[in-house]
Amino acid sequence: MDKLSQIALSMTPGLGPTSIRRLLDVYPGQDVFELPATELYHAFGTHRDVAGHIVGRTAFGRAEEELRFCERNGIRALFCTDDDFPQRLNREDTGDAPVLLYVKGALDLNRERSVAIVGTRRATPQGRDNTHRLVRELIPTGPMVVSGLAYGIDTAAHSAAVEYGLPTVAVLGHGLDRIYPPSNRRLAIEILEKGGALVTEYPNGTAINPRYFPARNRIIASLADATVVVEASAKGGALITAALATGYHREVFAVPGRPTDPYSVGTNNLIATQRALLVRDGDDVAYQMGWPLSGRQASAAEQQTLFPTLKPEEQRIVDLLRQYGQLPLDEMVAMAAMPMPQVAALLFNLELAKVVRVLPGRLYQLVS
Repeated sequence: MDKLSQIALSMTPGLGPTSIRRLLDVYPGQDVFELPATELYHAFGTHRDVAGHIVGRTAFGRAEEELRFCERNGIRALFCTDDDFPQRLNREDTGDAPVLLYVKGALDLNRERSVAIVGTRRATPQGRDNTHRLVRELIPTGPMVVSGLAYGIDTAAHSAAVEYGLPTVAVLGHGLDRIYPPSNRRLAIEILEKGGALVTEYPNGTAINPRYFPARNRIIASLADATVVVEASAKGGALITAALATGYHREVFAVPGRPTDPYSVGTNNLIATQRALLVRDGDDVAYQMGWPLSGRQASAAEQQTLFPTLKPEEQRIVDLLRQYGQLPLDEMVAMAAMPMPQVAALLFNLELAKVVRVLPGRLYQLVS
């Protein structure tokens, strides 16, 4: 399909990302709009109205407008079959990801490493400081920093990436004809000037609508290898992003806070319920992700791994992992014959000492 047909397909009423991907699987390499009407009506069965929209090319007028807008404003319309479409969105576990993205900026969205940093819009000074520190400490690994250009932690993440020279992607919940919040317009310009990108699934003219922002979060979660929640209340968009990242089998981290802090309730709950790994700094993220550490950091990790002082209960856990390689928590509880809270606490201490690491799927493994 040419670019016009790709845009039109994404705008066709009744077709969502999942059904479009299935259509592409059934008719690989073909322009769906060129298929015989009888075949399309047969393929869609009772959903004849959808087939009718394809046969009648009802989305082409709007698609032509969007294509002209993209050409005038230097915007790339990336379709899921394009080489430069972010392949993290094409994984099997991200079937709800959009099939077409509008991208302003020349950034390669398939960079080797990517981290999403999200949190509350009502960030505290400490939350903003923690965000800047995390980004600064991730400089040696050179990840792409992904966030949503919202107030608070999102703004801090993008600003830190711009300041420290890391490419950053702002995922928007509206079209590229506007910036929301308007106060971040200057930041959006700086993101582009520093080699970053603005990304959205929505065509220009899409009105600001609160319901689009939770949908936007699935792009943030799927664009990243790891998601870090810096501050979050008991409910909010950052926790939605964390849940989506877990569903996409991406690693989730959370920065802990004092139990009395309202914007640490969400992050503390993520850690307490083992839905996120505790992260103190950028080094913890790099270490758990297997990203390269600096010489000083690697040396310290080696020392902690080679010369740990273990309690007898900790040694029992280490011996089990040495024997079996990888184990989930419940199996270690049974094998060690200790209560689950005790085993969980021991694993937490061993993780902090960098003796044990947590793998995707919540499996535990020795570092060395």
